[in-house]
Amino acid sequence: MGLTVLAIDAGNSKTDVAVVTADGEVLATARGGGFRPPAVGVDTAMDDLAETVTRALTTAGLTSVTHVSACLANADFPVEEEQLAAALRARAWAATVTVRNDTFAILRAGVTEPRGVAVVCGAGINCVGMRPDGRTARFPALGRVSGDWGGGWGLSEEALWHASRAEDGRGAPTALARTLPAHFGLPTMYALVEALHLEHIPPLRRHELTPVLFATASGGDPVARAIVERQAEEVVAMAVVALTRLDLLSEETPVLLGGGVLAARHPQLNDHIAHLLTERAPKAVPQVVTASPVLGAALLGLDRVGSHEGAQERLRRYYGV
Repeated sequence: MGLTVLAIDAGNSKTDVAVVTADGEVLATARGGGFRPPAVGVDTAMDDLAETVTRALTTAGLTSVTHVSACLANADFPVEEEQLAAALRARAWAATVTVRNDTFAILRAGVTEPRGVAVVCGAGINCVGMRPDGRTARFPALGRVSGDWGGGWGLSEEALWHASRAEDGRGAPTALARTLPAHFGLPTMYALVEALHLEHIPPLRRHELTPVLFATASGGDPVARAIVERQAEEVVAMAVVALTRLDLLSEETPVLLGGGVLAARHPQLNDHIAHLLTERAPKAVPQVVTASPVLGAALLGLDRVGSHEGAQERLRRYYGV
């Protein structure tokens, strides 16, 4: 059959797998659950991943491929990438294995060559960059401990903080003190805080408050608007640092914006990002990427093994890009 790639995009909530030939034909795909080694251990996470991979390989009529290109959540440091790569090699799915943080999949899915910067703002926030010569830029992206601010979870926490202080008088007035509890059918922030504390509202439902924040900001509330504008500042700060590290500030370079918060295209957020990039990185070309990240993992695999003419375009058409 020739050269083949097993592409894996494994995030915290879901895993997508594709088996792809060097000419860009997709032989099989499969979807599985989240990939969470910190929560369940590497061995258990790999067992869960193996079930999804086996389904894809079986559908493709293969037991192994030329190369595994895996973009994995929780691969935040090189030592973690190597640990996960060793675990993948032990499965004997391919002769060679490359593991990257899953943010690289979103970057590669949005560019025609491995060159550019991506900022992903989903539950958290992360940024990576790459050049065709193999140079990369990245951040640990572990939350506040590594200097990060924002993402959907962080935005909801920030909104709750300001709303609570507004209600009890410690902070500036904001409509968030009304709109956040109203989302859950509650009359006050006190009632919302109590419900969250006692888990009458499941903790994971806090992410529902991020769209409420944006709606409140679009209504003109100054506190909500300030939170959204700070998120734009953080996105641009990460992008500019990555561009600088890769010596890309002086040449036209795509800056991909991905993840649920940025893909929602909130005008105040995305327009402010574009404005700030014009000031601080005039050559940057911002664009929202909504392509499936497993496409990026597959393209990275084809970069590694070499692909036939037209393979990238064929693969992109399969994924509707």
